[in-house]
Amino acid sequence: MPHGLGHFIGLDVHDVGGYLKHTPARNTLPGLKSLRTARVMEEGMCITIEPGCYFRDFLLNGEIPKDYYDFDLSYLNLDKIREYKDEIAGVRLEDCVLITKTGNENLSYDIPRTTEAIEKCMAGFEWR
Repeated sequence: MPHGLGHFIGLDVHDVGGYLKHTPARNTLPGLKSLRTARVMEEGMCITIEPGCYFRDFLLNGEIPKDYYDFDLSYLNLDKIREYKDEIAGVRLEDCVLITKTGNENLSYDIPRTTEAIEKCMAGFEWR
C-alpha cells in the first residue's frame, strides 16, 4: 500500500505546507499523487504517522509500474480481497508526533491499539 507519512498538524487538523517551492515535488503516480508531503522533518513540526493497509483497485489491478514498488500480487488472494473490500476498505492507525531536537515525542501514546481496547472504547467503556 503506498501510504505517506501523514499530514502536518497545526492550526488545522490537516495543516497546509506539505509542498513548498524549495521542497521535493509531488509524485504523480497513482496512489502517490495524494501524499501530503515529501519534506524533511525539522524540530518543532507536528505530523501524523499513519501506517495503513488498504484494498485499492489501482494496486489490485497492477496499475503501479513494477519497477517502482517491490511487491508481488501473486501472494495475495485477490478474489477474497475483492469479496471483502466493499465492506472493509482498509485500516489505518494514526499517531500525532512532535519532532524534537533529539528525535520525536508521540503525543498519542495512550490511544487504544488492541482489538479488545478499541471495542471497549467504542462501547463507551474506559480502556485504560
